[in-house]
Amino acid sequence: MITKVAAFYQFAALPDYRELREPLRAFCAGLSLKGSVLLAGEGINGTIAGAPEAIDAFTHELAHGVLFDGRLNNLELKFSTAEAMPFGRLKVRLKKEIVTLGDEAADPTRQVGTYVEAAEWNGLISAPDTLVLDTRNAFEVAMGTFEGALDPDIKSFGEFKDFAAQKLDPAKHRKIAMFCTGGIRCEKASAHLLARGFAEVYHLKGGILKYLEEVPEAQSRWRGECFVFDERVALSHGLRERDKGHGRDE
Repeated sequence: MITKVAAFYQFAALPDYRELREPLRAFCAGLSLKGSVLLAGEGINGTIAGAPEAIDAFTHELAHGVLFDGRLNNLELKFSTAEAMPFGRLKVRLKKEIVTLGDEAADPTRQVGTYVEAAEWNGLISAPDTLVLDTRNAFEVAMGTFEGALDPDIKSFGEFKDFAAQKLDPAKHRKIAMFCTGGIRCEKASAHLLARGFAEVYHLKGGILKYLEEVPEAQSRWRGECFVFDERVALSHGLRERDKGHGRDE
């Protein structure tokens, strides 16, 4: 039986996020879903797996159900499949941020970079005046990245703001095109750069996963594999799982 996987996030005001944890956990458990969901006052972020009909019921509830009362009607959603359940259990956790940057000025609900669709990405990153920036951790970059992308060489996303302060200059880097796995880190990173005075900040809508899903391999500027935070380890073009005999490099 094919397992359906849903990766999702949305920045939205959830002042009652603590009270939402148990009802959300119970709803997921009732559908026999496994995976990880983060709740914070700024929104929701997670990856969940289960039977296709269960995933469909879950995503419908998030976007249209009574639990969130219409506050998650603009979810960024990406679907893929797995040959086996990629999670061992269900976790619904409360966090200060759904993706941790540690900069209160970086608020994607107020300002965010310009979204670029996967079909338009190659043209943007091919422009000679574009700085292509990978916002992921060093071990993720080592597994795969876009041609010519700058690796910030960070161990966690929280280090991105220090990298930006030391290595990026609004006067020098006038056009920045950034990317990450699913898009959420770029929401925060682009908001951070805009708050620091960078004028042109673009980011890949839906992230690497959307690019690998939509852009034909023959036209792709991606090299390698995309690390994912579950037991599939990495995905390639067409969101194919890596060869099970190909272990993760530590």
